[in-house]
Amino acid sequence: MGSAVTIVHGVYLIGGANVTRSEDAAAYLLDFGKEQVMIDSGAGGTANRLEQNIRDLGFDPQGISTLILTHRHIDHIGAAPYFRANFGCRILMHEEDAEAVEKGDPVQTVANWYQTTFPPTPVDIRIFGKEDTLTFDGEALHLLHTPGHTPGSLSLYLDRDGRRILFGQDIHGPFFPRLGANLAAWRQSMEKLLDLKADLLCEGHFGIYQPNEAVEGYIREHLRRNKV
Repeated sequence: MGSAVTIVHGVYLIGGANVTRSEDAAAYLLDFGKEQVMIDSGAGGTANRLEQNIRDLGFDPQGISTLILTHRHIDHIGAAPYFRANFGCRILMHEEDAEAVEKGDPVQTVANWYQTTFPPTPVDIRIFGKEDTLTFDGEALHLLHTPGHTPGSLSLYLDRDGRRILFGQDIHGPFFPRLGANLAAWRQSMEKLLDLKADLLCEGHFGIYQPNEAVEGYIREHLRRNKV
């Protein structure tokens, strides 16, 4: 296990293959001064380690107001019940993926693939429609509905210190129709992300990409590989 990584001022990688365990998707912490926001939470077995990484950065997990789950798969949602129960954060998802989390669906959360279970967990805030904006201490965090990998996949972006930071989890797929994947919808979602002209991409499993040319190259390469 490694330590948390500072990506830019106030944006931290706190979980993922090289930080917690290989089964964890990347988890990020955003500092907005008076409160913090967490993006995804790993597969669940490293909840204590995620908490410690947050504390090692100098933050109290009680300051996390919102845990945004980018989609319903266990490697992204596993520690959400732990953080909600212990620190009172609100769980936010797009409504098209929320039901699987609230039911603890072993198939649609792919918990069965990981030979584990996910307890039915309330989703406190549901995002409807194509986009929304949250404001934390006067700073905007933008949410985009980017279906394809799952029906309710979310991508987020933040403009900070002159750079656009994109959180695009699982841009690479995979795409299993029986799990709600839709390749045509995903390609449309990727075009929306390209239009953002992000300077930095925080991906779900394959690291950090910058500057814009690297971000665009990564997305276009996966568009090339995944044709309808």
